[in-house]
Amino acid sequence: MMLIGGACVAMDVNTGEILAMASNPDYSPGSLYNGLTTDEVNDYNNRNVWVNKSIQGTYSPGSTFKMVTALAGLQTGSITPTERIYDSGSYYVDGMDEAKHCWLAYGHGSLNVMGALEKSCNVFFYETGRRVGIDSLSQFAYHFGLGKKTGVEIYGEAKGQVATRDSETRWSIGHLTNAAIGQGKNNFTPIQMAKYIAMVANGGNNLDVTIVKDILNSDGTNETREEIENFVNKELNLTETSSSNDNLEISPENFSIVKEGMRSVTGDEGGTAYSVFQNFGVSVGGKTGSVETTREEGGDVHAWFVGFAPYENPQIAVVVVVENGGHGFYTADVVKAVMQEYFGTNRTEIHEDMSIDTENEYFNN
Repeated sequence: MMLIGGACVAMDVNTGEILAMASNPDYSPGSLYNGLTTDEVNDYNNRNVWVNKSIQGTYSPGSTFKMVTALAGLQTGSITPTERIYDSGSYYVDGMDEAKHCWLAYGHGSLNVMGALEKSCNVFFYETGRRVGIDSLSQFAYHFGLGKKTGVEIYGEAKGQVATRDSETRWSIGHLTNAAIGQGKNNFTPIQMAKYIAMVANGGNNLDVTIVKDILNSDGTNETREEIENFVNKELNLTETSSSNDNLEISPENFSIVKEGMRSVTGDEGGTAYSVFQNFGVSVGGKTGSVETTREEGGDVHAWFVGFAPYENPQIAVVVVVENGGHGFYTADVVKAVMQEYFGTNRTEIHEDMSIDTENEYFNN
């Protein structure tokens, strides 16, 4: 039987506060109180329960990376908001050993960047990545905190990796096109992905990711955020985190274009997650992602869904990855459930009738 693992992170898009974080499979800390049997130890090891996949699991982001490629293309002028790129289903340029393909065999036809995000068109982003180049593409990925520790106050956070010119022995156009759709050497943690989506939602404002709301001293004073960060950096030996400022600027107009593309994923009939969110009641910007894995990883497809809401005034970003989940569409339901809990849309109001029926026989007896 295939083991299903994964992680979920929910983040406040304006403060970087972690609202919820989960890793599966997990274990009950109470089970360690009286010690574990040999069978229990073997079971825990086989299921890899000791890894907090939210901060230690690294996964290729697949199509959820396409917002990075889109923003890089728009900001560098490699593409324009209205330019259309034709997708016949296959993509080939000089220097490639063989053609690359879109997930839709017969292609999506002519699309602009918003339509390419809605349909998750690979060919559009192959071409955009080729125009941008790996050096600029990796710079934009780093800007959103990908491939860098977030600095969250938990031991063991993984750094991940951004695909760069130096990440391959011999860089080629094939590696670049893979990187542009979130494959290749791109590997990120779910907490990094949550920060990235939160920054897209808030228009590019950097965030200090934290699980510490506040620290109150015995004398009633509060520790400053700077004091907390300095202590955490020292304790966790953090020398470089995604709080580092690279001075890269992205225009509000380009963020609006990309976020509109994400809205169409959930809000337009052609969107890859429309059927999940069509009657949700809260407008959501989202993106599906499906990642091919190696035989050692299970040989199936890891599934991502990333999203933020409300679209008009973002408050929360949620990312979910399910190992061997098949397709990002299936993880959209998990993100929806988290958002339902946050916004309270899954609650049913119960109105109790407190009036007295004087004609009722029980009242008169």
